[in-house]
This record gives sequence, structure tokens and C-alpha cells, in this order.
Amino acid sequence: MPEDMKFVSYEYNHGPSFGAVVGADIVDLSDAGSSLRAVLASGPLSNLRAVVEKRKPTVALDHVVLHQVVPDAARIICVGRNYRDHAEEMGGGVPADPNLFIRTTKSLVGHEQSVVCPKASAQYDFEGELAVVMGRGGRHIPVDRALSYVAGYTCFLDGSVRDFQKHSFTAGKNFDSSGACGPWLVPASQVADPQALTLTTRLNGEIVQKASTSEMILSVAKIISYISIFTHLEPGDVIATGTPAGVGAGRKPPLWMKSGDRIEVEISSVGTLANTVIPER
Repeated sequence: MPEDMKFVSYEYNHGPSFGAVVGADIVDLSDAGSSLRAVLASGPLSNLRAVVEKRKPTVALDHVVLHQVVPDAARIICVGRNYRDHAEEMGGGVPADPNLFIRTTKSLVGHEQSVVCPKASAQYDFEGELAVVMGRGGRHIPVDRALSYVAGYTCFLDGSVRDFQKHSFTAGKNFDSSGACGPWLVPASQVADPQALTLTTRLNGEIVQKASTSEMILSVAKIISYISIFTHLEPGDVIATGTPAGVGAGRKPPLWMKSGDRIEVEISSVGTLANTVIPER
């Protein structure tokens, strides 16, 4: 597989599709399956190498609308308080066990799509994260084999509505179009070590979060292994691995996102997810 190949879910002229990004262009792969999730279920992404190498680009990357990486993900499982400094800035101790919650697909948009600042709250917060996309299904996955189940990695914005989160974690994490995932899926073969990446979040160009994924309390492998204890993970499942310190709620005074803001989540070896905040209409 070419070293710079990445995979996207996108829309251009004929409805939703998916393809491989090579350089600044997309090679359409919609005839390989109904979606990226469907293709992951049929086998590893490396199976598409020969197809991509024989085809000419279909469209320029900057001419399409990018959707969240797996628009039809069956599950988006998120880990809370997985960086020690973040757990402490939120006013609690480091959790003894994994702190999990679920986001819906409707709560996420893709790269360069707008995220929505809700009418019901002025406490719209940013959380930049590394996300994992599963490539193989499994239950009771051993930690030492967990990374072999990963299809690839992407960037994740866990937009949180903090006042709602206080009384309902589900509501606070699932306002429509409040988070984002993208811009693409980088195959696991191109990320030597998911615990050796630099995560940087910028709000209007200013760095608000910066950390190494080595600072996670639970590694990617341990997260996958833990989740697989209680559920059979499936290809296309998305796992967001937690955010480091620096979130708006942890600052004095708090720093909330507002309409017109530009939020970016950059992860080394993966890419940059960028979104503009708009008001709910």
C-alpha cells in the first residue's frame, strides 16, 4: 500500500461514497463495497492496494464533502478521563476502572463540516482525541494482540455540552453535530506506535491542548481488550481514547467555544481535523 494512502468517506455528485486518498486526489472505491465499514468487514484494507494502484484519481480531495470517517458506524465508544492531568483538572481523582460512554453517529460530522453550538447552553467545550477504527471483530481480545485488530486511526473532536453533562452524560455528549471525526482513516500499518503520537488542539489558531498519547492511563491496546470483555467488537466500530488536559471547563475562567470559532485537532502521523462553529438554527 502506498505510504501516504488514506481512506475517506465522502460525497461528490452521485451521493455518499468512499475511496483512497493518494496525494491530493481520491481514487473512488465505491464498487468494492457499500461503505468503508462494509469493506472493513470483508477483509483488511491492504486488499485494496492493487485496485488503487491500477486506477486513476476520480476527483480532487478539496472538491468533495468529507463525512465522518465511518458514517454508519454501529458503535462509537468513548473513554473519559484517560489522561491523568485531565482527570485532575475536572476535579476528580484518576478513575480506578475505564470510564466509558457512547456517542451517536448523529452527534458527529466530518472534516470541514460545521459543528453546532447549541441554543440550550453556553458551555460548549472542546476535547481533542485519538480515535481507533476496528478492522477485525472479536471478543475477549488479549492486550498483546489487540493492535492487530485495528484497521487504522483518525482524529476526534469530542464536543461536550458541560452543563447538560452534569445531569445527563448522554445528553451532554450527544447534541446533534456537536463533535467531529476525520479527516480520514490512516491505516494502522502507517502508525508505528499509537502511544508515541503528539496530540494538539487549537482554538482560533491558539494551542489549548498538547500532549503525547504516551500519557494515556489506559493504552489503546488495553482499551480494546477491556471493551471486548463485555461486547463483541465489530469492523468499523470507532473508539475515542480520551482527551488530555486543557479543556475549556478546566480553565479559570472557563473557555467555551462560540459561533465563528475555528477548532482543530492535529495528531502526528494521522492528520488534522478542522471545523468551524456555527449557531444552532
